[in-house]
Amino acid sequence: MNRTPLLLATLAMGLALALPAQAGDWYVRAGATHVDPKSNSGELAGGALDADIDSQTGLGLIIGRRLNDNLSLELLAATPFEHTVSLNGADAVDFKHLPPTLSLVYGFNPEGKVNPFLGAGVNYTWTFSEREYGPLDGTEVKIDNSWGLAAQAGLAFNLSERWELVLDARWIDIDADVFVNGANVGGVAVDPMVIGLHLGYRF
Repeated sequence: MNRTPLLLATLAMGLALALPAQAGDWYVRAGATHVDPKSNSGELAGGALDADIDSQTGLGLIIGRRLNDNLSLELLAATPFEHTVSLNGADAVDFKHLPPTLSLVYGFNPEGKVNPFLGAGVNYTWTFSEREYGPLDGTEVKIDNSWGLAAQAGLAFNLSERWELVLDARWIDIDADVFVNGANVGGVAVDPMVIGLHLGYRF
């Protein structure tokens, strides 16, 4: 496994923790997060199987730290998402995943009523609890974990000195190999759009 993204993420979070903090530098956000994988996620078994992954909405959690007036470092976390993979239109595998994403975010108008922002970072997707049925009933399926880049854009509406309402959209590069009974049968490009509506508190 390429450990460079893990090292960079650890260093970035260490920097955020080491910097002296003032009131309002840290923030937390929670709310609805919708994960929408791209259509036609890939082909398996040498092109014999077209893979599609459905969408799901869950609870998203964000913790962040302002590094200066405009720059912030934030970690997107969530409760586990569960998706269904269909092969040639037939439901075949359910799986769960956690997609923690660490991003550097630039806010253009941090003290205004509306603060547009852009961000970029790195994602690690941990996939687990695969369950096979339908055309794959009786097999053992494993979907690999994934490192990838992430980009985001959004608007933060400052409701008061401490509270904010945040709407954002993220694109995350998630590519994972699929194994059936230990044999690599190809890869899926999940590459989801992640839409979040979160209520935030600065402390």
